Amino acid sequence: MFYNITGYSTALFSTWYFIDELRLLFDAGDGLMANLLQKSRKIEHVFISHADRDHVTGLLQFNQLNSRPGFPVIYYPKDSGSFPALSDFSVKFDPHVTGTVWTPISPENDVPIRKDMFVRSIPNTHAAQKGGIRSLSFKVIQTKMKLNPELVKLPAADIKRIIEQKGKARTHTEVQTNLISYSGDTPVEDLGRWENSQILIHEATFLRDDDEEKELGGHSAKHSYLEEVMEMVSGSNIEQLILGHFSSRYSAEQIDSRIMELCEKYAINIPVFRVLPGEVGHNILHGQPANAK
Repeated sequence: MFYNITGYSTALFSTWYFIDELRLLFDAGDGLMANLLQKSRKIEHVFISHADRDHVTGLLQFNQLNSRPGFPVIYYPKDSGSFPALSDFSVKFDPHVTGTVWTPISPENDVPIRKDMFVRSIPNTHAAQKGGIRSLSFKVIQTKMKLNPELVKLPAADIKRIIEQKGKARTHTEVQTNLISYSGDTPVEDLGRWENSQILIHEATFLRDDDEEKELGGHSAKHSYLEEVMEMVSGSNIEQLILGHFSSRYSAEQIDSRIMELCEKYAINIPVFRVLPGEVGHNILHGQPANAK
């Protein structure tokens, strides 16, 4: 399925991704409302990866314009004290936003967003972990009940009778499909972490591994560089890749050239899309892949 994904992601400045069909927002950096406008009203579930300002500064206006009883629900790492403080300030600043639900989540929590779908939180090491897990990645997983193989070829009447007698728990097996994975800010930690993702949205802050120290000047936060992401993808069953969070030091030409170079090096043939620094990606998956020849 081609989801309508709109996003902006420039390292240090702002990151957010909106998945229209799922009424879902990953992170809420600056410029969120200016670009989504009334479409932001569709958002019901907001998953914030961590409390860095470039991932949360759009929350106040989003909340001010869209809060109503029970919505939106904002999920955040439970060990981060920034979010209770932000919730308190939000209510003091805009007293009408008391309907918003602020929900702390732990690693490996599964949060239902639809009857057949949930979001699983995954810990990462972007932020220093003193005092708990304060930075998360996410997977959107769809569940379906599939008829057991030994029953598939039976007549429909027999299948119906057996299900009525034994129940679905004994005649069906749950199948989980990883629809969308979102890395948030994180280095590549596990080459198999995003295996079988239909869509992977991953940060790629640095084009080369020796750029990080020059850029961050000793800052403790950890990010990915493009080659480690592409190497990981080459060994995983991923159908589509969206790259973002590039440093603004790079031009579009430098990013596209490096993507093409690494696609050839690692024999990557899946569509690779990118959100360029300073640009909003509209309906990203319907655009031209960066590695299209």
